[in-house]
Amino acid sequence: MNDKTQPVIAGVVLCGGHSRRMGISKAQLPFGDETMLDRVVRILRQVVSPIVVVTSANPPIPRMPDHVLVTQDRKPDQGPLEGIRMGLQAISSVADAAYVTGCDVPLLAPGFIQTLIDQLQQTDVAVASENGFLHPLAAVYRTSVIDPIDQLLNQQRNRPLFLYDQVATTAVPTDLLKKADPGLRSLTNLNEPQDYFSALAEAGLPIEDEIRNRLNHPE
Repeated sequence: MNDKTQPVIAGVVLCGGHSRRMGISKAQLPFGDETMLDRVVRILRQVVSPIVVVTSANPPIPRMPDHVLVTQDRKPDQGPLEGIRMGLQAISSVADAAYVTGCDVPLLAPGFIQTLIDQLQQTDVAVASENGFLHPLAAVYRTSVIDPIDQLLNQQRNRPLFLYDQVATTAVPTDLLKKADPGLRSLTNLNEPQDYFSALAEAGLPIEDEIRNRLNHPE
């Protein structure tokens, strides 16, 4: 039985970007014997449950297993705040908060996730802080921030930084996060082909020739 003093934490994975710099849907990229999205969901599920994937109309995502919820942005191109909002709404009936990440962090460490969850405590948001830069997709959000997010979106103030100014937010320094993830690989999101190749090499995984060619010679 869960201790009533402990919040139930879910997981949210955002896949609403256009992957323009990568040239291929990042969610669909192979990472070993799974897609990058599948890998992120699998790692996240080691720590939290349920998991919801938030998409836009394009690009498509891989077919998700039945235990993964899928929802969609209401409007395209609203940035991560819309995705965070829709993910929190999807889990609001079963969880108190959610760890939010992108689909392009295949080197995510379970201990990194748990450290941020542990730092939520009595605040509304616990967000990774790297030399003063806050990482909105390496953060835990309570479902209670849905209304403040809606107010910001209605005002077209779409940056997560605006939310942090309005709700109780704990900035979690990387010195603490390094205890669980010394290389801070959980903050390494993959935007360009070379980022992807480097992450595969770090994970000790091969690069498929077909994918290499497609990324090196986009149409």
